[in-house]
Amino acid sequence: MSRLDGIAALITGASSGIGRGLARVFLREGARVFLTARGEERLRETAEELEAAHPGRTGFAASDVGDPESAAAMARAALDRFPDLSVLVNNASILGVRAPIIEQDPKVWADTLRINTASLLYVTKPLLPAFLERETASIINVSSTVGRIGKPNWGPYAVSKFGLEGFTQTLAAELKGTGVRVNSVNPGATRTPMRAAAYPAEDPLTLPTPEDIAEVFVRLASPESAGVTGQALNARDYLEVA
Repeated sequence: MSRLDGIAALITGASSGIGRGLARVFLREGARVFLTARGEERLRETAEELEAAHPGRTGFAASDVGDPESAAAMARAALDRFPDLSVLVNNASILGVRAPIIEQDPKVWADTLRINTASLLYVTKPLLPAFLERETASIINVSSTVGRIGKPNWGPYAVSKFGLEGFTQTLAAELKGTGVRVNSVNPGATRTPMRAAAYPAEDPLTLPTPEDIAEVFVRLASPESAGVTGQALNARDYLEVA
């Protein structure tokens, strides 16, 4: 029996990078997966690839999760596709601009916080009634090293991920005792397009792939993590046992 048999999950930012890698691993572990991302063409290609490998176990809808109406419509579509949905991975994010705060463009700053932080409310809130009714669910928010220790030139991205950590702690406290658990995961440096954009001189082959760092996400999505909530976890801590 696979570790995620009987579990349905929604993954945002699922057309590439960590989201796409997690979708692959979740499906291999027996889950059904609903994918969303802003770019419909690339999302459709990803969904079709995964559906071909795992017939009948995927669904998708394009969405701007930083827009409350778009996010709510996508959440409804996910519940329509998988009424027993019980796992949410809030992974969608953008890098913003790496520059000193004194040089930051207010529009880029606002867009980064809208997509990386405000989206947490826009996606999570419509799903909470269903999660609470099920009495067991897992919300996994994808954080960052710079969301826990601020670093120069990471301005809007760092602030947005610090906000994600605050959202995680607040919601976990509010839902304590309900069976709905809420945790954050810092993937660490991972072989993704976003990482390549942030560090263009870095050799991506020196980094683990999204599939390599998926173990902690599988644990949090599965019954293995019952009772684990309000935690700020690091994917690298689980690499040796994956």
